[in-house]
Amino acid sequence: MPESDTALIIMARYPEAGKTKTRLARTLGDVEVAQLYHAFLTDLAQRFSGQDYTLLWAYTPAESDYAAFVQTLAPAYSEQMLCFAQQGEDFGTRLLSAFQWAHEHGFKRTLLIGSDSPQISRATVEQARTALDDVDLVLGPSDDGGYYLIAMRKPYDVFSGIPMSTEVVTEMTLASALKQGLTSRMIDPLYDIDELPDLLRLAELLASDSSHAPATAAYLAAMRSLHDYHTRFNSATLDLYRTNQSL
Repeated sequence: MPESDTALIIMARYPEAGKTKTRLARTLGDVEVAQLYHAFLTDLAQRFSGQDYTLLWAYTPAESDYAAFVQTLAPAYSEQMLCFAQQGEDFGTRLLSAFQWAHEHGFKRTLLIGSDSPQISRATVEQARTALDDVDLVLGPSDDGGYYLIAMRKPYDVFSGIPMSTEVVTEMTLASALKQGLTSRMIDPLYDIDELPDLLRLAELLASDSSHAPATAAYLAAMRSLHDYHTRFNSATLDLYRTNQSL
């Protein structure tokens, strides 16, 4: 069925104010964070569409018209992107379901990334894809103990019983794979954008090179230009007018 034997799945949410990245929204505001997340999705769509793998979006909530939405992110490649709703009551179940969907639709390799790291590069994805030549499971660890990327050739259940969004997710996932006799490899670490310090770290990166996430960089620049933007931060966290760093 697929033109490529490889699927790249992005686990994503429709960017609705009040339901998007709620931890970050407590600092920045619901509308602002929804717009920021929209920029994340734009960067990911434009970077990974039109490559020699099939780009798929596993989305939530299920009732959203995500196919129409992603057409606005990378219009030139809208017909090449596929969408399907996430299935399952918890995140581990939804991850496994995404791998099962890809396997059932004829993909021989499936790479899955989150939508919270707009700076992830094509080279990183290619590194994971190449690693699947030799191992059953590839993980891209994130600084919080989870992972920003997971890749497998078959939908192995390395998710059951693992408390997601905790600092032991990567460790327990590797242990689960080992218990099942699977071979694993870790690739370079990266960080998710979940809290304000994460966003500040990303903003500093984009201040030196916006090509890592151009849409996100542009949105952050627009936010900085707002006269009252500094009032959204605790003065102990950041003084916009005394630094040249992003945000």
